[in-house]
Amino acid sequence: MSISYRQPGVVLTDRRFTVPLDHADPGGESIELYAREVVAGDKAGGELPWLLYLQGGPGFGANRFVGRQAWLDRALDEYRVLLLDQRGTGSSTPATRQTLPQRGGPAAQADYLAHFRADSIVRDCEAVRAEVTGGAPWTVLGQSFGGFCTVSYLSLAPEGLDTALITGGLPSLDAHADDVYRAAYPRIERKVAAHYARYPQDIERARRIADHLLTHDVVLPNGYRLTVEAFQSLGLMLGSGDGSHRLHHLLADAFVRTPAGHELADAFQEQVQNLLSFAGHPLYALVHESIYGQDARPTAWAAERVRAEFPRFDAAKTLAGDEPLLFTGETIHPWMFETDPALRPLRETAELLAARADWSPLYDRNRLAANEVPVAAAVYHDDMYVDAGHSLRTARAIRGLRTWVTDEYEHDGLRSGAPRVLDRLLAVVRDEV
Repeated sequence: MSISYRQPGVVLTDRRFTVPLDHADPGGESIELYAREVVAGDKAGGELPWLLYLQGGPGFGANRFVGRQAWLDRALDEYRVLLLDQRGTGSSTPATRQTLPQRGGPAAQADYLAHFRADSIVRDCEAVRAEVTGGAPWTVLGQSFGGFCTVSYLSLAPEGLDTALITGGLPSLDAHADDVYRAAYPRIERKVAAHYARYPQDIERARRIADHLLTHDVVLPNGYRLTVEAFQSLGLMLGSGDGSHRLHHLLADAFVRTPAGHELADAFQEQVQNLLSFAGHPLYALVHESIYGQDARPTAWAAERVRAEFPRFDAAKTLAGDEPLLFTGETIHPWMFETDPALRPLRETAELLAARADWSPLYDRNRLAANEVPVAAAVYHDDMYVDAGHSLRTARAIRGLRTWVTDEYEHDGLRSGAPRVLDRLLAVVRDEV
């Protein structure tokens, strides 16, 4: 039964759908998907076109807005919006350290999680669309990984799309995970250099924290073991519009004087554990590199292997000299399954996924070259998470796609730009600019 309720300016309806775990076996096991339907309060009874929102990730449920926040405000001017928790996320059937053991051992868990990539998500969307719109095509808005899913949608089921809107999520159509990270580490280094140029005092602060972690065994209150590599991974923050400022404030109050000398402050530790823990989104760590798997080559911990090609990210070598410590970015490493208590039970499962060598293609170049769906994509010119060069090559491969290339926003432009980014994409796709 669907339940409707109100928030300021909107009417929401909780929706639940049953879909096959494996769409190639529709009579087999099923899982549940959860979504929130949102409509402007003064349009609740009207006939409106549908907009499906696909969240970034992988592994995150859709935004939990209150009222008409951020881009949703603009969307509700003309759409009825469906905020879908992609399989395994949010209030959909979960996939975590607590639930995955029901599948069996690590091999069974890895086989199960192999069904949690963009191709399965697209087929989920098509099953949901048949129930929600009665078969009418809808507009899809894909942020980051949601954009990857949207390109898969254009490849696998373009008949389900009226319009496709993509923000920070045009993937390479053929790059292996190794290629993705070889392009990523130089971008990450540029973001770190820009941070230190803005906040030069953070050079010494970051080195001091890293040195402390190299000489002390620090376990955070939730059981997370804070190594220097884990500290470096806070650089993930630098890919968002306000991330540099938030990182600066975090570093400023790292230490407190105690009777035993200087120690990492409880407040610092609490913030860090909240930033680093995968307890709320373990799928992000488990299947992240698999979103780049499209052939018989395993991803094989690509970010970890490729990092070795960039020795400037080695903290111990950096601290032996006088160079600034480099943070890292959107990279997943095997040590995360040792430091994070939410991931430790899943280490063997993650190893099996990293070794998997039978990934199917996620994109169809021929179908994209013949695309007839109106598509607009925002490309952030030095996006730390998604390589702009890869995105622009993909844009040229999708017939009729129009890009808006901007340096006004970082990867989270859809959120930080409030209604402006969505408004611009709609204008682009409608030939109004």
